[in-house]
Amino acid sequence: MASSPASTRRRFVGQLGGAAAALAGLRAGAAEPLLLAINEGATYRVNPVETQERFQAISDDLAKLLKTPVKAVAVPRYDELVKGLANQQYAIAYVHPAHHAIRAMTANGYRLAALTKAYTEYRASVFVNKDSPVKALADLRGKRLGAPDEDSITSVILRATLRDAGLAADAAVSYVRYQDAVPFMVEHGLAAAGVSASGAVLKAWTDKGGRIVATSKPVPIKQMLVSGKAPAGTLERVSDYFCGLEAAKDGRSRLEAMRVAGLVPFDEEPVKAIGKWLGVA
Repeated sequence: MASSPASTRRRFVGQLGGAAAALAGLRAGAAEPLLLAINEGATYRVNPVETQERFQAISDDLAKLLKTPVKAVAVPRYDELVKGLANQQYAIAYVHPAHHAIRAMTANGYRLAALTKAYTEYRASVFVNKDSPVKALADLRGKRLGAPDEDSITSVILRATLRDAGLAADAAVSYVRYQDAVPFMVEHGLAAAGVSASGAVLKAWTDKGGRIVATSKPVPIKQMLVSGKAPAGTLERVSDYFCGLEAAKDGRSRLEAMRVAGLVPFDEEPVKAIGKWLGVA
């Protein structure tokens, strides 16, 4: 017996409803990607789109390793980074500014998976013009210093260094956005001395005859962190992956994308202790 037009419509509508319900179920069951946050500093000129592109192969590797989607996201703004770390929004975070990484470990439930080689002794240096009367840090009492972004790790190190030298209340600091803008302040008399941790900035300064009069204690930066809320085993797998890149088949290209020579395992307790000196832990 032939179906009536009304029953045909009801059957068609029912099929559509079933298909929609099935699609909704698939979407609900799809795994949300784990976020790999990348912050390469606030005082170096970086392109967020280019950063995410550089880390695409790494996020693909991690997705295969962790058996779940991983999405690389550039987080250049420190306020956004701090909020995301506080909420443990990022399962994995590659963080340049040590003070924010340390705070994430001491207050936000993150664990240290690895440190990058060659950045375990990051230092802030104080530089002056070649004819400056300033010979040592103590000579800056009552004088003005130029430094990069106030919330940069370079300036955090500077303030800890001034505090140790008893100059915290006696030396004024003016801040500019980028490391490579600080020499302008010294050259044009806007500051008696400048502060930078950029090897390129300091080399260019001394090549012109300028002098470095003080250097801070070392601080490890560029820390690979894993959230305590990440799936079980993530910390160990992420640590093994990054620390094994030097020996891996495609590891060299991955390290070149990160612009580092390699990564090493590191005890997080000494790093947390440095946070006390920096005044952030």
